[in-house]
Amino acid sequence: MLASGAHLLRDAALFTDLYELTMAAAWFQAEVRATATFSLFVRRLPPGRGFLLAAGLEDVLEYLRALRFTPEALAWLGSLDRFDPSFLDYLGGLRFSGGVRAMPEGTALFGDEPLLEITGPLIEAQLVETAVINLVHLPTLVASKAVRSVLAAEGRPLAEFGLRRAHGTDAGMKAARAAWIAGFESTSNVLAGKLDGIPLSGTMAHSFVSAYGDELAAFRAYATAHPDDCVLLLDTYDTVAAAHRAVQVAAELAARGHRLAGVRIDSGDLDQLSRAVRRVLDEGGAAGVPIIASGGLDEDDVAALVAAGAPIGAFGLGTRIDTSADAPSLDLVYKLVRVDDRDVLKLSPGKETWAGPKAVHRFLGADALFERDRLAAADEPVPPGAVSLLEPAMAEGALLRPHPSLDEIRARAAAQVAALPEPVRRLRGPGQYPLEISPVLRERQAAARAGH
Repeated sequence: MLASGAHLLRDAALFTDLYELTMAAAWFQAEVRATATFSLFVRRLPPGRGFLLAAGLEDVLEYLRALRFTPEALAWLGSLDRFDPSFLDYLGGLRFSGGVRAMPEGTALFGDEPLLEITGPLIEAQLVETAVINLVHLPTLVASKAVRSVLAAEGRPLAEFGLRRAHGTDAGMKAARAAWIAGFESTSNVLAGKLDGIPLSGTMAHSFVSAYGDELAAFRAYATAHPDDCVLLLDTYDTVAAAHRAVQVAAELAARGHRLAGVRIDSGDLDQLSRAVRRVLDEGGAAGVPIIASGGLDEDDVAALVAAGAPIGAFGLGTRIDTSADAPSLDLVYKLVRVDDRDVLKLSPGKETWAGPKAVHRFLGADALFERDRLAAADEPVPPGAVSLLEPAMAEGALLRPHPSLDEIRARAAAQVAALPEPVRRLRGPGQYPLEISPVLRERQAAARAGH
């Protein structure tokens, strides 16, 4: 967790809401030592979304493995005069000892389907609620937004450019990773390149051009410094006039054995300007130079430009992706579903939960496309023709296998999206993916309701 830097890393156990600790203290005092299962799921998809992409599991598992209350954290909690010293002593020895079943990152999922379930001592499983929701929320949100642009681009490369307006340093890192999982080709985030191995891309800012008294001089200086990856920004002054200057620079680079890597348009009517720039480039002998479009775009803009036949070869997408601007949050919740051998549920209007630990069974058609999902009790056998989406990831506080590589997660996401029914993938008015409830789960739900 990068977040606020070393301070959060040192005292990550305090990255929680106060009521997690006050409940734990009350259970500790009452000598409640139950085993509990909590389920993390999205109640309903945001408007216009047909599916989500799961992300953030690796951070959750690493957080659970590292969970510790440092002496400094315990001393500070003691200074609040809220907690009995015996409870603080208990926290001092606390280590996560439970288990996790989870959907692998890159899995397509739908409302009511658990992304993960945690089973362990009640106090431990409750204390981690806030961090678990936080660590899954943004990556899943951004991956689910970013994949829509991948679908809209129809194979055109996408670069993630949103770091400067991401909601903090940690959000910027998570957004770059989530966009890569979703199918973006690169990021402008240099630290994400170093830490996650994501390919880097970037051009120049308008300030580079305006710092010179002459646009052509600016272009030549940039091309001299970066002859093999030179992308020129055209819209500081007059976009079409700048395209003519880019043609000059392209010819000069070619004479030195190099090639202009591209030109970028960041404002204006991108359809009309891209057509005008394409004509200038083609007529000037730079027919192979691609046009990159950017400037506050998201999947709707990309889809419109692609549908119009705009001669744009790639897109740079930033703020609206990293902040998921049209749907900036998910109704992601972490709910208690079992205590010892008793299934529990919530009956609040509009917030009723399914009782007990669960499984998600996905049925595949003859064409290997996804047909429907079934929400079932965790101990139900997987039906013929289905696969189980929740996999054991941790037992007794230890990882059961190494984390998959980012490339493996990315490949899984691509395969999952490709296997979705076409109506579910639509950007506008997506179809409803079928989710059925198993008879066993319905029976257990009824029994749990009767107990209240």
